[in-house]
Amino acid sequence: MNRIDKAFARLKEQGRKGLILYTCAGDPSLGFTEELVPALAAAGADIVELGLPFSDPLADGPVIQAASQRALSAGASTKGVLALARRIRQKTDVPLALMTYYNPVLRYGEADFVRDAHAAGCDGLIVPDLPLEESDALRTECSSRGLGFITFVAPTSTPERIRRAAACATGFIYGVTVTGVTGMREALPEEALHMAAAVKAVTTTPLALGFGISTPGQAGTVAAVADGIIVGSALVDLVARESQASAAAAVQAAGQFVRSLRQALDSAK
Repeated sequence: MNRIDKAFARLKEQGRKGLILYTCAGDPSLGFTEELVPALAAAGADIVELGLPFSDPLADGPVIQAASQRALSAGASTKGVLALARRIRQKTDVPLALMTYYNPVLRYGEADFVRDAHAAGCDGLIVPDLPLEESDALRTECSSRGLGFITFVAPTSTPERIRRAAACATGFIYGVTVTGVTGMREALPEEALHMAAAVKAVTTTPLALGFGISTPGQAGTVAAVADGIIVGSALVDLVARESQASAAAAVQAAGQFVRSLRQALDSAK
C-alpha cells in the first residue's frame, strides 16, 4: 500500500474527504515549489499533484499553460522535477502524484521514467493524453514499482468506458467535472454529479473530482458525491499573483486558501 492508498484509507476511516492540490513544478522556480509543497501539506492537503511543465499542455487552460511556460522559461526539466520530488520527499510525507503528458515519458523511456519517479518518492502517475487502450505497458511499469496509475472519466464517458477506466485505475480515479480544459468555473454541471454516481456504482477505488473547482463552496458541494476533490488553476493563479510580491507571501496565501478548502470539506462530511 503506497502513500496514496494509505491516505484514502485514513480518510475513509475518519469519514473525511480528500483534498488534492495541483501545482506546476518550477513556477516560478523549483526552489519555490520545494517550499510550497510542504506548506500545502501542513495546511491540510492530503495529496499533492506535482505537474511536470510541458510546452503543449492540451488538457490545461490558460492559467496552467502560462504556469508551464514560466516554469520552462525558468529552466524546469524532467530530470529537474524528479530531483525536486526527491528533495520534497525529504521534507514531507505527503503523497505525490506526478502529472505529466506522455511525450516526456516516451522520450525519457517508460521504464526509466517510472523507476526514477518511484526512486524520487512519487506515489502515482497521471498522464491525461495517454489513451487507456495504449497504456498497458506504462500501467505494468507502474504496477511493478507500486505507483498508482490514475485513470480519467468524464461526463461524456459511456458506462462501458467508466467500467474499463475503473478496472485499470490504481490510487484513485480522476473524474473530470466539465468538458474542455482546466480552469476556474462559476458553476459545475449536473452531468458531473451523475458521472460520479456512475463511477461509484461500479468500483470501490476512490474517486476524486477535478477541473473547475475553485472555491470552498464548490469544494463542499462536490465532496458530497466523491471521495476527494482536486483544485489546480485557482491555486496556480493565486501563487502567480502573490509571488509578484514575494515567495513568502505566495506560500502564506496558498496555505490560507488550502485551509479554507479543508474547512469546507470537513464541514460537508
